[in-house]
Amino acid sequence: MISVTRGDPRGPEATALLRESHALLERLFPAEANHHLSIDGLCTPDVAFFTASSDEAVIGIGALADGGTHGEIKSVFVAPHARNSGAGAAILAAIEAEALMQSLSCLCLETGTGLDAAIRLYRRAGFCIRGPFGSYRDDPLSIFMEKSLAHRH
Repeated sequence: MISVTRGDPRGPEATALLRESHALLERLFPAEANHHLSIDGLCTPDVAFFTASSDEAVIGIGALADGGTHGEIKSVFVAPHARNSGAGAAILAAIEAEALMQSLSCLCLETGTGLDAAIRLYRRAGFCIRGPFGSYRDDPLSIFMEKSLAHRH
């Protein structure tokens, strides 16, 4: 069973996954097309960081950055051996629940072209393609997505 909880990006297992994720992105995209947050950047008060665990081992990570009226999904990554386990969907569900608790109106994200598994995950979770948001600029290597959040009353 997969459990998702708030975590510490500086924890050894989370840090290892973040480094693996950053190395992958740096192999796939030039520096100017990489928009991941550093480990220190994930430790700020406006970021909620999550870890997904199975059998007490961290197998996935993700974060929610508070963008004011919207939340930005950052650093979603699942260890290669745990892909297709449901960890990615569980992380997104935890991020969405946190965004709803913060009364955010929508979730936005930037991902890279060619990251087809990630794009499929986001589409299954209800995300749609949109244009750049926040400080992002149009970039042929970036795909921007969003999901409106229905607030419970």
